[in-house]
Amino acid sequence: MKTHRLATTEADFDARLAALTAWSEERDAEVATRVSEIIRAVRERGDEALVEYTNRFDRRNVQHASELVLGKEVLQAALARIPQAHREALEMAAERVREYHSRQRQESWQYHDEDGTLLGQQVTPLDRAGLYVPGGKAAYPSSVLMNALPAKVAGVGEVVLVSPAPDGVLNDTVLAAAAVAGVDRVITVGGAQAVAALAWGTDTVPAVDKIVGPGNIYVAEAKRQVFGKVGIDMIAGPSEILVVCDGKTDPDWIAMDLFSQAEHDEEAQAILVSPDADFLDQVAASMARLVPTLEREDIVRTSMANRGALILARDLDECMVLVNRLAPEHLELSMDDAEQWAKKVRHAGAIFLGRHTPEALGDYCAGPNHVLPTSATARFSSPLGVYDFQKRSSLIGCTPAGASRLASIASPLARSESLTAHARSAEYRILKAPEA
Repeated sequence: MKTHRLATTEADFDARLAALTAWSEERDAEVATRVSEIIRAVRERGDEALVEYTNRFDRRNVQHASELVLGKEVLQAALARIPQAHREALEMAAERVREYHSRQRQESWQYHDEDGTLLGQQVTPLDRAGLYVPGGKAAYPSSVLMNALPAKVAGVGEVVLVSPAPDGVLNDTVLAAAAVAGVDRVITVGGAQAVAALAWGTDTVPAVDKIVGPGNIYVAEAKRQVFGKVGIDMIAGPSEILVVCDGKTDPDWIAMDLFSQAEHDEEAQAILVSPDADFLDQVAASMARLVPTLEREDIVRTSMANRGALILARDLDECMVLVNRLAPEHLELSMDDAEQWAKKVRHAGAIFLGRHTPEALGDYCAGPNHVLPTSATARFSSPLGVYDFQKRSSLIGCTPAGASRLASIASPLARSESLTAHARSAEYRILKAPEA
């Protein structure tokens, strides 16, 4: 099976690794123009444009936008239809995700300084959040849970789910997941037109404060273009996994862990780093033997050939240097004392500790969110969480004495910036000394 083989001792290692991990976010001008046209049409014509694009792109025959809205009874019916094992798995996963995220909820706080001035922070949830869920072949009920549940835990007033229904076909498991997660409204519209509707609102689709969830290139470009009007979670790149192994884990396990991300799409990236050359050979042999057993064999082969790698490092310390250089979306530390080694990690979306913690468990039911920063953005960003659906407002409340003291500080600073009104506004609050 074809994949890249690198060693940190090679003279051209840095250049080869940089080329392998480079990911261009260069925008397709034609896509950007088309998305801009769709957004403009939805802003100007609202539901009429939604119906037009839905019929054209999803091969439907919708007469009125109201036909795009699903009642909660439809979600409950889907929950009743899916196999009992799937329902139980959804409900157990939802409970774990809800429990984990409940610990992220931030609370308001305040205190008084020596002059009695009140200072603090008031935390409030968003009024409304929009969740985009792909339709058709790319149906991910797990993403419904991961995006909707943090919003519900945060106390968001309304969670609106949009998802296309090509040929009028709806995915029962996605609808069931929406029921389990407590989604408030489901609208069967997708693409850039759905993003535009969530950003500006139509008679049928309410305007939201933030849009989260994965989508194709048109959805990603639409999220980029509406950012500022609404918040977004991120512009995500292809899935990534970096596995660090000391050579003591079953090579079949490691091969399948790499495949678990490679099977997402041809641009996904799966990399193994180890100081054990023999182990790398064993994993390569396992990959060659196991890849024919996969339903997405062709995708995995392409992904591993284009962007996959087995890297030989000098030792585990050098492996950790590479971890922080690559800042991976998913990091598996398949090694002894994984928890201790994790303390050396500064940049990673999610860290999976030990040989018995495959990334796949995090995708579905471990509890932490699977919406993670990609393309080395873990250097400055974090997994989706409750905090993404909460806002913080500063609280300042002065007593007369407190205002006077603060004004004596603010006034000279304001005058140093030539902001006279600022200075005089503050100076009005300075207490005058009593006349003798």
